[in-house]
Amino acid sequence: MAEAAAPMRRQPGGRPGIWALAALTAVALLVAVIATRPSLPAAPELARVLDSILLWHSLMPRAVTALICGAALGLAGMLLQRVLRNPIADASTLGIASGAQLALTIASAYAPALIAFSREGVALAGAFAAVVLVLGLSWRRGLEPMTVVLSGMVVSLVAAAASATVILAKGEYVLSLFIWGAGSLNQQSWDAVLALAPRLALSVVAAVLLLRPLALIGLDEDVARGLGLTLHAARLAVLGIAIWLAASVTAEVGVIGFVGLAAPALARELGARTPRQMLLAAPALGALLLSITDSAVQLLGSGFNDLAPTGAATALFGGPILLWLMRRVPPSLPPQGNDVTWRSDRQARSLLSLAPLAVVILVAAALGLVLGRGPAGWDWATGTLFWDLLPFRGPRLVAAGAAGALLGAAGGLMQRLTANPLAGPEVLGVSAGGGVGLLLALTLMPASPFAMLAGIAGGSLAVLLVMLLFAARPGIGPQRLLLAGIAMGALCMAVVSTAMAQGDLRAYMLLVWLSGSTNRAGPFEAWAGLIACIALILPLLLAIRWLDLLPLGEATSRSLGLSVERSRLGLAAMAALATAVASLLVGPLSLIGLIAPHLARLASFARSRDQLLAAMLIGCGVMILADWLARLVVFPYQVPVGLFAALIGGPYLIWLLNRGASRHG
Repeated sequence: MAEAAAPMRRQPGGRPGIWALAALTAVALLVAVIATRPSLPAAPELARVLDSILLWHSLMPRAVTALICGAALGLAGMLLQRVLRNPIADASTLGIASGAQLALTIASAYAPALIAFSREGVALAGAFAAVVLVLGLSWRRGLEPMTVVLSGMVVSLVAAAASATVILAKGEYVLSLFIWGAGSLNQQSWDAVLALAPRLALSVVAAVLLLRPLALIGLDEDVARGLGLTLHAARLAVLGIAIWLAASVTAEVGVIGFVGLAAPALARELGARTPRQMLLAAPALGALLLSITDSAVQLLGSGFNDLAPTGAATALFGGPILLWLMRRVPPSLPPQGNDVTWRSDRQARSLLSLAPLAVVILVAAALGLVLGRGPAGWDWATGTLFWDLLPFRGPRLVAAGAAGALLGAAGGLMQRLTANPLAGPEVLGVSAGGGVGLLLALTLMPASPFAMLAGIAGGSLAVLLVMLLFAARPGIGPQRLLLAGIAMGALCMAVVSTAMAQGDLRAYMLLVWLSGSTNRAGPFEAWAGLIACIALILPLLLAIRWLDLLPLGEATSRSLGLSVERSRLGLAAMAALATAVASLLVGPLSLIGLIAPHLARLASFARSRDQLLAAMLIGCGVMILADWLARLVVFPYQVPVGLFAALIGGPYLIWLLNRGASRHG
């Protein structure tokens, strides 16, 4: 019996062939990097000296830094997943890295003395703030794995948008901040190694001392307490070690995404089960994984330039890993979808109820045109001043309102197509797919508004079709579909980040698009938004029957004479075009496509036509209000309207994810 059971107890070292192959691959790639680096143009004697300096003060420190950072992130991911009982937790999915990056970006741009005093302290403050926010928002649902990660992803989205806004506001001077933020391992000394190695060693020692609490944390809480474990103290200690490690890595080299997610997952696949086994396997795999990735981006680059920052390259496999790990996450409580849909015990509002919404929009637009702040404070623009400011304020208000209406319509269509109350162009990765399309357009075609629009539309449609295929799979609940969208968005944004890190004109144009600014909106943008609204919304009103029948199911829709495939493709194309025009005007991060249809349903607009029109009006009004407030809150600076709207939509998504907690106990 013992012999029969032995093969079933897989140990971390039970697959020596795989470990040896990974180690040999890492060594071979590093040797290839060293062998293929071009020599510096100089006299032979001087060239040998320069090559030696390059080897021992750049290439070797970089190789060791990759190993240390990978090990630190692997250990941090293992600790986070253990303490939260969450197989998809790591520094990138919980917002730790983005929080640290935002704090460092703000300090670098506006308070460089803080960076000089304690770079690590700034990163640690941002990381802890992000974790406290994520865990606080997820507490009501008992730190449920899906809710924790989705909350972390939303916090990461808002933090990333804020970082992009700071970089954009400071101009090209800090564009290098983005390259650093994408996780660049370029080294010119051993400073990073000397800074991170002691922290990693102390963290390993602390984790070894916490092996018994780590083992008990995995048990039922009452059992753990009965065995003498002080749960809160143990969890805080483990969280503190993980956050400190992740923040330290971010402070030194920027954001290295998803290594902490992949290393523990691969360790479990190789047979690691106990905390002791995971403590050995996860850091080792993290080190090998990051080393292999870093060597690959160097080999695939040209000359002394890398193909992309290493952090952007690791994010390329982060999306697929999230999709793979979704099957390991138990289904969670629904995000209270019934709460956000019209219920039969409410009185449905008629089409006439849209009139007050239209009045509110007109009032908001009027305020945006006449009320503002100047050097002397608040001021009403009247008479000659009004007409002088109208060419500047008018087009941006029209562009923002049109984008909001288009996003409201696109979000309503996606929620109907996927039968998912959490669907939207921003959270399903459709807007991020538009970024990949925009990148291809900027690369393959001369830059023009029409080429950019075509690229964004093509990328958005491709991602939306993938998500529709994913939604059609059995057993995919609302939160799993949302997580799949976040994974797709992470993959697409990694491609965009790779291009942005090149620092050329495409990078600046992508950064402007990402931040969602209407500062440069003129008559062309205003007319483009209005024409798109007319061209896309009128056909939708003629397709109301499709929207009424599709939520009834495929079999019922077919029995009532509806061509399901054709109708879905047509509606998906219109949703993608609406998303493309809107993201071209206000960027991809507003979340209006999620909140506008929900608010329409909460207002008891029941019929498809009424919901669609209400979502459009609500989206229009919110974007106009966001554009007006974005000019005022940090005057004389202006917050991009896409970011400001995301600051509204992000908390709303968190509220939606947590709303069902009190009802489900």
